[in-house]
Amino acid sequence: MIPTYNPRPQYLEQTLRSVLAQDQGPERMQIEVIDDCSPSVDVSALVMDIAGKRIAFSRNAQNLGLARSWNCCIERAAGTWIHILHQDDYIDAAFYKHLQRLAELHPWASLLATRSFIVDADGVISDVTPRVLSLEKGGNVIDDFFYQTPIQCPGVVVRRRCYEEVGGFREDLKYTLDCEMWARAIKAQSGFVTSAVLSYYRSNAENQSRQLWRSGEALVDIAKLNALFANRYAEFDAMKAQRRLMEIARSGEEGMRQLGEIEGARVCRDYWKTNAPIDFHFRVFAKRLIRNLNRWLVKFGQGTSKLRNRNSQSLG
Repeated sequence: MIPTYNPRPQYLEQTLRSVLAQDQGPERMQIEVIDDCSPSVDVSALVMDIAGKRIAFSRNAQNLGLARSWNCCIERAAGTWIHILHQDDYIDAAFYKHLQRLAELHPWASLLATRSFIVDADGVISDVTPRVLSLEKGGNVIDDFFYQTPIQCPGVVVRRRCYEEVGGFREDLKYTLDCEMWARAIKAQSGFVTSAVLSYYRSNAENQSRQLWRSGEALVDIAKLNALFANRYAEFDAMKAQRRLMEIARSGEEGMRQLGEIEGARVCRDYWKTNAPIDFHFRVFAKRLIRNLNRWLVKFGQGTSKLRNRNSQSLG
């Protein structure tokens, strides 16, 4: 199930072709694009050009937004397993075959996932999601989801029965709705995460995650998820989560600045300065002081070396 909204044609084509390359036929695999009222892209025509009638197409009567659009995918899905693949992500040629084998080996699991390569706008690999050792033999331990999102959407498939019994994506979350969903599903009905890297998550300036960082909504959403987890799971460490959030905001400031996202950097800086405890401010100050001192020592050493060379030449 592929939700879309104003997709880039070349990205959507790569997404669809990565699925079609593993097509098992309409009797075994439902492939459908569900468009969320794209105002400037004729998604239906794109799908027809790429796949003819093999890929079904539907369009929401009105724009539903992220969570409701994903839940619409769940409602329209007819199969036992549901894979929500976003318009700019794609999968490896062995993805479905690998997960089919995992489903046969672990029939008790309601969530199966592979690791994902992180790629940029040009498809260049920049990172890879971590191994989730606690789930490589299966189970319902979700500690790895408390302070990060260790798996990405293109690598995740969930049983339809699981969605029906534990519910779909929360509509009050925007940035962390996937992490909350995966944690809830695994805790309730178990999951399995393979160490194989068989999916590709695209991180680029146009995707919604980046937009949520620019506006600061990503940080607000993480704080909301922390509150949900603190109320729901006794093993969740709220203090650790708060410290982690401040570190995320601080690194987000630096990352946004490196990307030239000045407004996004300012939003992140304002967030951690407003919400961080005094000891966090002190650590940031100490790190800056040490960094500036090291820079000064390097420059001083270079100046001393030049002076020594100049004196040596004069003596010569």
